[in-house]
Amino acid sequence: MNEFVSIHTSDAHPGVATLLLSRPPTNALTRQTYRELAGAARELAGRTDIRAVILFGGHEIFSAGDDIPELRTLDDAETAAAVALCQQTLDAIANIPKPTVAAITGYALGGGLTLALTADWRVSGDNVKFGVTEILAGRAPAGGTARLARTIGLSRAKELVFSGRFLDAEEASTLGLVDEMVAPDSVYDAALAWANRFVEHPAEVLAAAKATFDN
Repeated sequence: MNEFVSIHTSDAHPGVATLLLSRPPTNALTRQTYRELAGAARELAGRTDIRAVILFGGHEIFSAGDDIPELRTLDDAETAAAVALCQQTLDAIANIPKPTVAAITGYALGGGLTLALTADWRVSGDNVKFGVTEILAGRAPAGGTARLARTIGLSRAKELVFSGRFLDAEEASTLGLVDEMVAPDSVYDAALAWANRFVEHPAEVLAAAKATFDN
């Protein structure tokens, strides 16, 4: 039984699943959280009843990033294992063979932004703060900078990683970190509307279409 990650479906919206991260108050990402996310991603990959997936942290906050206090307790071997786990989890979510959308509220910082970048589409509230903030805690990102560079370009990605500065939703949208910006209370509904566009397509065709982007 997972403690922080769950999968939700609704009879009102068949074919759409919500992958919910819930670790109040900030949805900080621990090793356990990454393991639970990876397991949920594998489950969703194998479900033939699901056509699209919403990645959601709740209506208050998407994720403030990796749990820095936990990371500071790890020795070198444990740190290396944690980095590998992070990268494996991000790949597992990115490789879910269905259209995925991140519904971003509150903050998407550090590992939280990296998690959002695994999705095929990103919907954000117009009040969300973004940032690649690991350097502010004296750490380098555990992974995901390649996805960041593919999304906004190498030079811009390096500037964000080196500075750790915060971006508002408007700048994030201009850079391409966000594909759709809506009122804060409309984030999940906008993500659901995006996901619902694909529920009539056969699951195997959606999987094949997504796989073409790997070639």
